[in-house]
Amino acid sequence: MDTGDVVVVMPAFNEERVIVEVIGSVKKKGFNDIIVVDDGSNDNTSSKAKKAGAQVITLKKNKGVGNATREGIRYALSTKADVIVTFDSDGQHCADDIKKVTRPIINKEVDVVIGTRLKNPKGMPLIRIIGNFGLNLITYLLFFVWTTDSQSGFKAFNRKAASKIEIKSTGMEFCSEIIKEIGAKKLRYKEVPIKTIYTDYSMSRGQSSLNGFRIFGRLLLIRFGWY
Repeated sequence: MDTGDVVVVMPAFNEERVIVEVIGSVKKKGFNDIIVVDDGSNDNTSSKAKKAGAQVITLKKNKGVGNATREGIRYALSTKADVIVTFDSDGQHCADDIKKVTRPIINKEVDVVIGTRLKNPKGMPLIRIIGNFGLNLITYLLFFVWTTDSQSGFKAFNRKAASKIEIKSTGMEFCSEIIKEIGAKKLRYKEVPIKTIYTDYSMSRGQSSLNGFRIFGRLLLIRFGWY
């Protein structure tokens, strides 16, 4: 298996400022099969992504990153993909880490790899470290699967896992829903430390404390089958 069997899925909403650079960084590492899911952007995200060489799925309405990720994975499964990587489009992820998160799957060690920022949180604001730990704990208490970074958008799946995991939520709570699905479907998983690139732009695109409370409320609905 080589990089030609790996498809990178990037959900994107109003990322015209950085999308070309992000796509370029991934291509430089040899990953040319890139699917950008434009989640109802009202800027030039789609046109710039196409010019940068990505396949683009354009959603008419902004429904949230969970919905965009689900659509991207579905599309990737319709291709020759053996490994599907989800990768944020705001520039916070390092393309060097794609090989790190895909290697355990290529070597058939696990079904899912979670790129974790919290094993080396250098540069991460303390409020985010605390917030992420809180959501890790909530995810564990609700779904009985522990991870050090339940909210990471940087994950890799083999074809079997991507086919089995059901994402029903539309917002950021989908990250914890994937952790729930890993446990429910008895998928093998491991965590791999990743580097996070903190810029004023990427920090402005992150979650707020209020969004954390929304995620908690939606996770309760998922836990009790009301979502």
